Amino acid sequence: MSGQGTPIPMTSHPCGPLNGTAEVPGDKSISHRSLILGAMAVGETRISGLLEGEDVLDTAKAMRAFGAEVTDLGGGEWTVHGVGVGGFAEPDQVIDCGNSGTGVRLIMGAMATSPITATFTGDASLNKRPMARVTDPLALFGAQSVGRSAGRLPMTIVGANDPIPVRYEVPVPSAQVKSAVLLAGLNAPGKTVVIEKEATRDHSERMLAGFGAEITVEDTDQGHVITLTGQPELKPQIIAVPRDPSSAAFPVCAALITPGSDVLVPGIGLNPTRAGLFTTLREMGADLTYENEREEGGEPVADLRARYSPEMKGIKVPPERAASMIDEYPVLSVVAANAVGTTLMGGVRELRVKESDRIDAMARGLRANGVAVEEGEDWWSVEGLGIGGVPGGGVCESFLDHRIAMSFMVLGMGAKVEVSVDDGGPIATSFPIFEPLMAGLGARVERT
Repeated sequence: MSGQGTPIPMTSHPCGPLNGTAEVPGDKSISHRSLILGAMAVGETRISGLLEGEDVLDTAKAMRAFGAEVTDLGGGEWTVHGVGVGGFAEPDQVIDCGNSGTGVRLIMGAMATSPITATFTGDASLNKRPMARVTDPLALFGAQSVGRSAGRLPMTIVGANDPIPVRYEVPVPSAQVKSAVLLAGLNAPGKTVVIEKEATRDHSERMLAGFGAEITVEDTDQGHVITLTGQPELKPQIIAVPRDPSSAAFPVCAALITPGSDVLVPGIGLNPTRAGLFTTLREMGADLTYENEREEGGEPVADLRARYSPEMKGIKVPPERAASMIDEYPVLSVVAANAVGTTLMGGVRELRVKESDRIDAMARGLRANGVAVEEGEDWWSVEGLGIGGVPGGGVCESFLDHRIAMSFMVLGMGAKVEVSVDDGGPIATSFPIFEPLMAGLGARVERT
C-alpha cells in the first residue's frame, strides 16, 4: 500500500501523440535545501516555485518543529523566518519525514551539532533505508544516534554539546551524505572538509555560498574537496526554485517513445551534476534540444523540447555519469526498452538503497511486460525492442517508490497494451500534478 494509506492502483494506456507544454513542479533537491538553510539564516528568506509535494511539505513541518517560522503564501510562494546557525529549538514531537530520504538525512545533519535531541521516523519505505551512512560521519562531530538494527528509522539523534570540525571522505557517491556533513559543519568551529572521489550534485555548495557561508571547492589528487568554515551568520535570500529535471524526465521520455509527439518542458534546471539523463538520451539518438538557455539563481536553466525519436539505439552509459542521473535510471530503462539494441547501465549500486531496490523493481516490472533484463549488484542491462515493440499487459509493483510508479506509467504510453501499477499513491511525494499534467499532453493514465 502507499505510504500515506490505501493503495491507488493506476493504469496507463497506449496513447496518441503527446503535444503541448509540460510545466513540471519545482526542483525537489533545491526546495528541501531552501527551507533548511532559510531556517538556519537570520531573517526572512522568500522562496518562489517551491515544490509542494509531500516530501518537501514534511521538511517544512520539520523546520517549524525546530523553531523556524515557515509560512505558505500560496501559489508556491513561501517565507521562512530563520533562527540562525545553532539556533534550533528541541522539537516537542517525533519528526516524521514521510518518504523523503533527502529530507531526513539533511535535517539530521542540520541539527546534529546543536545541543538538542530529536527523534525521526518515516513511512514503511523510508524506515527500511540505511541511515548509518549519515549517522557515522555525524558521530565524528560528537553527535550520538540510537535506532533500529542496521541503522534504520525510527532513530533518535542527540546533538553534540561541543561539536568539533571533521575531515570526511565520502565512501560512496552521495549528495545526501555530503550535504548532511556540510550542514553539520555549519555549527562546528573551524573548517569542515568533505572529500568526494566522484562529484555529486552540488546544490548544497551553491546554496551555502549564496547564503553567505565561506565555502571553497577544488579538484585535487585526493578528489573533489569541499571546505566549509563553521559558525557563519547566514543571510536570508530570495530564491526562485528552478523546475525539477528529475520530474521533467517523465514527460520528456514519454514524448520520445510516443509517435508524433512534440513536448516543451520550460524552465528546467540543467546543473551539470543533474543533467546526465539528457546527455545520455541525446547519445542514444533522442531528438531533445535546449532552448532559451539562461542562468537563474546561480543555476543553469533551459527549456527542453522533446520530439518523437524512432531511431534511438542502445548504448553503454558511462559509469562515471551515474551520480548525475541516479534518480533517472528507472525511466531511462523505459526508453531503453523502446530503443534498438542493448543499453548497459553500470556503477549504479546506489539504486539498490533508494526508496526501493530500483534495479530489482524495474527488472521485475519490465520482465512482466515482455522486456528482457539482466542485472548484477551494481549494473543492469535492458534489451531494446524498438518503438512499439514492448508487449505490455503487466501489473507492476511500485514498492512505495514514486519514480518506479511513474516510470511504468510512461512504459504504458508506448506499449502495445496497457501497463498497470499496484500503487501510484507515492507519486504525490514528488510530482503531485503528474496525472493532470500528462493528461493535458494527451496521455491516458487512470486510477483503477
